[in-house]
Amino acid sequence: MELGFVSLVVADLKRSRRFYEDVLGCTILARSDDSVVLGGEHPLLLLTARSSAPHRPERTTGLYHLALLLPGRVDLACALLNLQERRYPLQGCEDHGISEAIYLADPDGNGIELYRDRPRSAWPWRNGRLEASEPSVPLYAENLLAELDGTAYAWCGLPPSTRVGHVHLQVADLIQCRAFYQELLGLEESITGMSGACFFAANGYHHHIGCNVWMSRDAPPPPRDALGLRFFTVILPEHRQVVALASRVSAAGIEITQYAQSYLLRDPSQNRILLTAESFQHGHEILALAGIADD
Repeated sequence: MELGFVSLVVADLKRSRRFYEDVLGCTILARSDDSVVLGGEHPLLLLTARSSAPHRPERTTGLYHLALLLPGRVDLACALLNLQERRYPLQGCEDHGISEAIYLADPDGNGIELYRDRPRSAWPWRNGRLEASEPSVPLYAENLLAELDGTAYAWCGLPPSTRVGHVHLQVADLIQCRAFYQELLGLEESITGMSGACFFAANGYHHHIGCNVWMSRDAPPPPRDALGLRFFTVILPEHRQVVALASRVSAAGIEITQYAQSYLLRDPSQNRILLTAESFQHGHEILALAGIADD
């Protein structure tokens, strides 16, 4: 399993394009009058403009952040230096032990994490899980930027191989989320021991999906036309696996809608997921999905 592109509703497509192209360094893969697909070798984002869309109320479920995985530490250092030179506001920099991360938000307030993983051999696995017993520590800019000492730095945007590493969601109830993502979708609970949060993964990764109730315990979903997350994409290796999982979800009484070879469903907090076996390497294929979550 892996994650594909993330679909967001934005207020001003021109403003969002300036941020994702100029500040983050994504490439436009396809565009229409009200939507744009951005990424590199991998599509990362589908942005759809809704100028009348309300802001997502603070205490609702939805996106906490989407996380873009960079290939290495030098790449993360380049991204940090670029943000500093542009004086773009950061929300923090943290060393999680398994990874190092920079946090910021786009012009509509959607949370973004830029991160690099440490080698898997360095992750503190215990009985098949990563225990969050040690708190994260600050990632000091001077330490990270030391990676660039003696190198010819030139910002050329995010590395082409950057991909969506995980999504972190605000949810209403962690017990319901465990039942959905672990028992129904079949993911493994990966990181444990963090109060108010749970994490799920496949393939021995530290997490593909994070859920927290830090600001959303028992909260309602946002208005369906609000700015923010429309859906994120979960990609399985084979179509027969997608069909089998969609059947299991439907049998559990969860509403699911088929679009060609893909299926749209909602978790218990009404966060939308597009389940597919297609990697969507072409931007025009993704543009065709711009309206599927408006039903």
